[in-house]
Amino acid sequence: MTARRLPRPGELRPLLRLRHPELDGTRRRLAAAHTIDDLRRLAKRRTPKVAFDYTDGAAEGEISLRRARQAFQDVEFHPQVLRDVSSVDTSVAVLGGPSALPFGIAPTGFTRLMHTEGERAGAAAAGAAGIPFSLSTLATTPIEEVARANPDGRNWFQLYLWKERERALALVERAALAGFDTLLVTVDVPVSGARLRDRRNGLTIPPALGLRTVADVLRRPRWWIDFLTTEPLRFATLDAWPGTVEEFLDAMFDPSVDDEDLAWLRGRWPGKLVVKGIQTVEDARRVAALGVDGITLSNHGGRQLDRAPVPFHLLPDVVREVGRDTEVHLDTGIMHGADIVAALALGARFTLVGRAYLYGLMAGGRAGVDRAIEILADEIVRTMRLLGARSIEELGPHHVTQLQRLVRR
Repeated sequence: MTARRLPRPGELRPLLRLRHPELDGTRRRLAAAHTIDDLRRLAKRRTPKVAFDYTDGAAEGEISLRRARQAFQDVEFHPQVLRDVSSVDTSVAVLGGPSALPFGIAPTGFTRLMHTEGERAGAAAAGAAGIPFSLSTLATTPIEEVARANPDGRNWFQLYLWKERERALALVERAALAGFDTLLVTVDVPVSGARLRDRRNGLTIPPALGLRTVADVLRRPRWWIDFLTTEPLRFATLDAWPGTVEEFLDAMFDPSVDDEDLAWLRGRWPGKLVVKGIQTVEDARRVAALGVDGITLSNHGGRQLDRAPVPFHLLPDVVREVGRDTEVHLDTGIMHGADIVAALALGARFTLVGRAYLYGLMAGGRAGVDRAIEILADEIVRTMRLLGARSIEELGPHHVTQLQRLVRR
């Protein structure tokens, strides 16, 4: 039998570690979020369904998105032990400039729909973290305001070559004048994908205040108060649009865009040029031959063609084909710092995160974006240390195996 006794006061004192309570509810919730999935759950509670589903959803059956995320889960790491990893360097050189971390913020449309701080919060958080911020053609904050929010950081501009070429060129010229150093040309949008959540929700910009939104107003009063008491939500690239978002996208996107248009743009943009939306080795080879500075393997976060190729699966073959002369970047499906490390080990120069950052934005505005970046950075450092890698340059294919789930017949 174990002898029992009453504890002495001096023995209890070291166990009583009372913390100062955090009175700010948002900061308290963000501090308790330890993964991007935690931020996603916070975002879902705090954001109306129409806005959350726009971020969270993908095209048709959302198969492409699930496969992209599964591909990162189907990774086997090979750690090397007895390495001095007391210090880890996560910095990279990308497109002629520095980034403190091997990821940047991807271009996302209608961002102030998620939270009124919108692109300003993303740009300011990116600048504070020393990583690039990408502004979308479908942004809800003007180019010049984003530049003011991130005056000393790296700003990139994402362009859809829409039907009105002169209006597209005017945006490019504004971005150049505002100091943006890189142009991301998205090429996987001849038409809009069938984003069924948005259709079912009747998504418009601004969101319509009808009977369907009453329950959201009651459950999420803070979001609606912010929305109704700040500047009206509108596109930064046009004044208004009377229809749904999908109708707007179909009116904007140009199915006739080809290599000549890309060459035309190359001659008018003074900075680095990246083609985003490459999904085959053949297209990677052809676009690299046009003299672009980089390509981004991406299926648009699963929001365009459902059952599209998984970018992470394509990565090793594309790097072998064009990686010596052209930077290869990757997005789609990244939800953990280990996903980023796996991509870098297989040859990606850089990665972009979209949904992961937006979950943070919806969960807590600028502070939520800071938290999302912090979570990913911590996961990258921890994964590198466990792999025995002290810098991004030390990561290589010997660290990663892509396990097979989908096998071609």
